Amino acid sequence: MSSQTMATADGGAAISPVDQFERHRAELRRVRRHATLLYGALFLAALAGSIYISNFFPDRLAAGAPKVGDYLYDILPVLSAEHLFSGTRTEGSIAYWYFNLPKYLQLLLETVNMALFATLLGTVGGFVLCFAASRNLMPNSLIYFAFRRVMEFCRAVPEVIFAIMFVWAVGIGPLAGVAAIAIHSTGALGKLFSEVHENVDHKPMDGIRASGGSWFDEIRYGVVPQVLPNFVSYALLRFEINIRASSIIGFVGAGGIGQELYYVINFNFYEEVSALVLLIVATVTCVDLLSARIRHRFIGWEQLA
Repeated sequence: MSSQTMATADGGAAISPVDQFERHRAELRRVRRHATLLYGALFLAALAGSIYISNFFPDRLAAGAPKVGDYLYDILPVLSAEHLFSGTRTEGSIAYWYFNLPKYLQLLLETVNMALFATLLGTVGGFVLCFAASRNLMPNSLIYFAFRRVMEFCRAVPEVIFAIMFVWAVGIGPLAGVAAIAIHSTGALGKLFSEVHENVDHKPMDGIRASGGSWFDEIRYGVVPQVLPNFVSYALLRFEINIRASSIIGFVGAGGIGQELYYVINFNFYEEVSALVLLIVATVTCVDLLSARIRHRFIGWEQLA
């Protein structure tokens, strides 16, 4: 009798455990191979459909590339080395390029304030919602389901749609922008915060529960100290994103430097377009550097080594 078979009670041959294992592994590999082929075919079909619908073809890209280059050339300032540091009335100088700098800085400050206040409101909103929207922290499935759907709505609707709605309700200005960004930030941060909870250590919670603590005590003393550094990190990241969002929603009258950018683009004030874009990029860079230092103070430099 083969070493891979065993005799049964009626004299037949039974398959050995090793042979059974090999057959089962071969079956799993076959199923996995078929699933890979199926999902690969679906992905390629979706990719082909996306390319066709968006007209993402090399010839169109090649035809449009020179136009992009022309526009970038038009918005760049004509600077002269001879007059680079001359006054605002001399063409070719930096001062002439940024002749409207006081107005730009005022609008930029308004944009940063909008982003800061909206991020603060969104962080508070996300903090309030995230605990009930975490499966491992909320035992009531109905409450969990409701809070998840609320956060999905907040982040699924683009900021610009909220901004249009609030501009219609409260008028043109930064208030509409703050409200729009705050709602979207609440949904986005609430989801990120709730995902952080999936990695918490439940031992502190078990200890608080065993000593008679309530659910709120478990959250306050067992969860928040663990997740707070990650919350701060995500909130700072959202602040950077909201500065960009504040610039975009200004296109629909929600205040900030975006309104001025929309104006100069519409009237083809090319050099002012580049001046404003450069200011926005520089602001986001400064905020990134500042937020990195704040984030490192919370999570500790030693964890980055």
